[in-house]
This record gives sequence, C-alpha cells and structure tokens, in this order.
Amino acid sequence: MKQKKKHRVKQKWSVKKKVIIISMSVFFSFLCCFLFLLYGPWDGFRNFWITSSMTTMNHQYLAKWFYSDSTIQKVLAKNHIIEISETTDPDLIEFKKYGSSTIYKNQYEKEILTKEEGNDLYKLIKIKGSSYQGFLVAIYDPSKISIAVTKYLGKRGQSILEISKQENAIIAMNAGGFYDPDWNSNGAIPHGTVIQKGKVVSDYQDANMGGGFIGFTKDNKLVLGKMSKKEALEQGYRDAIEFGPFLIVNGKSSFIKGNGGWGIAPRSAIGQRKDGIVLFLVINGRIPSSIGADMGDITEIMERYGAYNAANLDGGSSTELVIKNKIINTPVAGGDYGLRDMATFWVVKDS
Repeated sequence: MKQKKKHRVKQKWSVKKKVIIISMSVFFSFLCCFLFLLYGPWDGFRNFWITSSMTTMNHQYLAKWFYSDSTIQKVLAKNHIIEISETTDPDLIEFKKYGSSTIYKNQYEKEILTKEEGNDLYKLIKIKGSSYQGFLVAIYDPSKISIAVTKYLGKRGQSILEISKQENAIIAMNAGGFYDPDWNSNGAIPHGTVIQKGKVVSDYQDANMGGGFIGFTKDNKLVLGKMSKKEALEQGYRDAIEFGPFLIVNGKSSFIKGNGGWGIAPRSAIGQRKDGIVLFLVINGRIPSSIGADMGDITEIMERYGAYNAANLDGGSSTELVIKNKIINTPVAGGDYGLRDMATFWVVKDS
C-alpha cells in the first residue's frame, strides 16, 4: 500500500512539474517575442507602441517604461501630422441638390449620391482597406445633426445606446474626448468646450490632441477652427466640441508623415463635402478582421469621398456607431455590447 501511495504522489508531482515547465516555457516565449518586438530590427511595432502611448494624456509611461526620451523623440519625428493652419471658410460650402441626370466624377461619388430607395436622410457605406474595415454614413441634411451630452454631466457618462434612445436618434456616433485618467473613467467630463444649441454647456481643459473647435454653425456648415471660446460663439456655432487633429480644411489636407504619430487603432472622424453632405466615419480596430487605421488612412478615405473639411474624433474604445438603436460597428471597450460610457455624441434626428 505504501508503495502505491508513493507512486501516486510521484505521479502527481510529475504532472505538476509538467504544468509548471509548460507554463514557464509559454511565459518566457511570450516575453522573448514581446522584447523582440520592442527592441528588434523591425520598427513597426516600436512606432505603434510609442505613438499610441504618447498621444494619450495619462498613459505616456507605457512608452517611457521601455524607451529613452531620445528614442521616443526620434520615433515621433518620423510619425507626426502638420495640420492646415486655416479656419474653414463657410462661404466655400454650397448646398446642392442632385437630379437623376447627375454625372458622377468617380465610383465614390456615385456611392454617396445614389440614395437608397425610400431613404432621403442617410446612406450606410461599407469601407475596407488593407488593414481595416469600417463604415461611412452619408447624411444628406446637416440640419438634422446636433450634439448630445450625457444628462449626468460631471457625474457619469452614458452609453451610446442610452443616448440614441433618449434622443430618439436615427444615427448616433461618438464625438469628443473626455477626462479618462485610468482608461476606466465613467465619461463624466468632456475635454474642451462643448456648445449645444448655441450655448456653452461644459468647459474643461483641452485634450491637447491638436485640432480645435469642430461643429456646425447655425446655417448647418461644418466649421473647423483653432479659436477661443468667445470666438467660437461669435463664429455662430450651434453645436460643437473641441478635438482633433484636423485632417482637411478648405479642401487642403494636413501633412502626415508615417502613421501621423497616432499609431493604428479604431478611428472615428467627421467631415463635410463642398455640396453640404456630411460624412460620419468609423473604423473597427483591435480585432482579427480589422487591426485599425492611422491618420493617413482616415484622411485618404475622407478625400476619396469628397470631404472638403474633416477632423479626427475620439477613437480607440470610444469608436461607436448606432443606427436605429442597433450597434453597427464592432466596439472594443468590453462589457455589455463592448460599449463605454461617454460624454458627447453626434446624433441625427429626423425631426
């Protein structure tokens, strides 16, 4: 009997040893791969890691843990965006109606201008690139677009589904950034100034993401501009947020080197064509079918579909699109439906 017990104990220890050895092997293999990506000859992951970390307000330590200041500066020098230093000229936006005899300049214009039967409000278009997939929404009447703000401003944010139902919105998309010190905040406080129905409803420190005011004037033109709160109100904004960077201003695209300094991630953007049609763009990221997009990618998409003015919005886990109370893209925040509580949203209402 004693021999049998000893044999069983030895067997148990043998299994334990195997599990420990396998676990340690997996851990060290992962560690070696990670270190190779961080310091190896291929700089793609290094660029991604540094640019993604350094464009956050509170998580730059993720880059500084592994790299010297000089290495970080070298990477940022190879990956940055130089914005167009202009303010949108609203007079250059001329609302236009198209007839059945319209001649399309290219396939992208045809996609935008060919409306779905029985739907004069918007059109949903699938977007696909080498490393990303997403959706573009063409909104034909910009007067239907406005900013929605969490009704618990200063206390907590709301999910995009809550906002969509609350606002009776046909379409809802995330808008500006918000105070998020640990990537786990409740979305209570929007960064920058928020204007709703011509009044300032929130005014907190800027996100320092470039750009400036992004919003619609009382005559429904999307105006991008670096200005003070006072100047924004004088400009005649009815609904606006502060974020960036600006991608296209007055038909001129920003200069983008490398990935633009923002890495590759889920992305959101807003734009307006010269004919007044507004474009909402969301790109999925951090999933096998869509790694994500960089600043160059979303600028090219906006150019392709004729945006005359366009700006980047809060992306990453905030990238969310809802149409008729249905989640259209693939959010990556985790939790129910992968949604996170946020502070500001663009909504489209048919009333």
